[in-house]
Amino acid sequence: MNAYDEINIKLLEASKYIKNDVSDGTLEMITTPWREIVVSCPIKMDNGDTKVFSGYRIQHNAVRGPYKGGVRYHPDADQNEVKALSSLMTWKNALVNIPFGGAKGGIQVSAGDLSKSELHNLTKRYTLSIDKFLGPNTDIPAPDLGTNAQTMAWMMDAYGSIHGYTPAIVTGKPVELGGSVGRDSATGRGVVFVIDEICSNLKLNPQENSLAIQGFGQVGKWIAKIAYEKKYKIVAVSDVSNAIYNKNGINVDELVTHYEKDKSFANFENVDFISNNELLNLKCDFLVPAAIERVINKDNADKVQCKFLIEAANHPLTPEADDILESKNISVFPDTLVNSGGVIVSYFEWIQNLYQHHWEIERVNSELQKIITKAFNEVYDKSHSENINYRLSALSIGLDRVIHTAGLRGYI
Repeated sequence: MNAYDEINIKLLEASKYIKNDVSDGTLEMITTPWREIVVSCPIKMDNGDTKVFSGYRIQHNAVRGPYKGGVRYHPDADQNEVKALSSLMTWKNALVNIPFGGAKGGIQVSAGDLSKSELHNLTKRYTLSIDKFLGPNTDIPAPDLGTNAQTMAWMMDAYGSIHGYTPAIVTGKPVELGGSVGRDSATGRGVVFVIDEICSNLKLNPQENSLAIQGFGQVGKWIAKIAYEKKYKIVAVSDVSNAIYNKNGINVDELVTHYEKDKSFANFENVDFISNNELLNLKCDFLVPAAIERVINKDNADKVQCKFLIEAANHPLTPEADDILESKNISVFPDTLVNSGGVIVSYFEWIQNLYQHHWEIERVNSELQKIITKAFNEVYDKSHSENINYRLSALSIGLDRVIHTAGLRGYI
């Protein structure tokens, strides 16, 4: 079963909990992408050879506004993977109630294997191949796995070479080019806001609760930094190579300094070195997968020992793992809620670009907290009032909003 089929399994299950009955035709509409764009991206490599990469932009649904979603550079970013992620963007944007539809882009490439000039050329080729489907009121890309603010600057420049200066065409770009302050930390900050709300609702003391974070990239590092500032105990973190563990807590400030210098955990003191799989099996309060998809599945879900699983990554659990964790009474807070901070602040950036206006960091963080906390409370309240898990609660709220808007626009 591919990732897109897995998403649709949960969507169809969630459709049982929406306000109104839904027809088979409506279900088909919401589980079928509106447009799938496949492009060939040939570039000349630094050694003079020509190499061809496959690129995708899947525009899943635009009932509630322009398509919105990131672009990832990863060898596994094939059409089905990108399609699954585009669907998640539709439900994420609807859940947090911002006026976007869902999309996702990807190129099947290992970004670390290319030079800066090769990445620039690949980004330009990809953007020019799909530019007719993009626009500040049509489809607005953003960074994702393997891409960053520099990638967005290149995309903005490539689009602008045809359409003129258009800062609102991408979000997550450098502040100097119209990017929003706080965008780089937004996803991680949103994750910590969700954890804060869990602690508040359940009367838990952050200082007495441990976090194990799988991933130390753009999302995982910010989760660790912000949670550490709030006195949570960070007992484990990992990157693609290995993980480190200290049951008494890791000094994240020292770790960030070390990692930024050495680009690895090697020789960091006062920790035990463990594998990524061992991190997922640690006994802890909050387990936070913040790296790639489907890391917890039917083969390892029964070994998970956390109290709360916080999906900072997109689709880190398979449906089988979901069921296993539920049977173990482990509360799973879904990606559509947990990692929505990035797209929320992307929305703020888009607004700032349209009006050529700049928000201060205090306003960005305050508005982010307001929106994600409201979404959390809606998910939490519906879950408890209808006795369903948090994933079904979150998806059903998003479904309700998309279906309602589709009806108003005459699609159903």
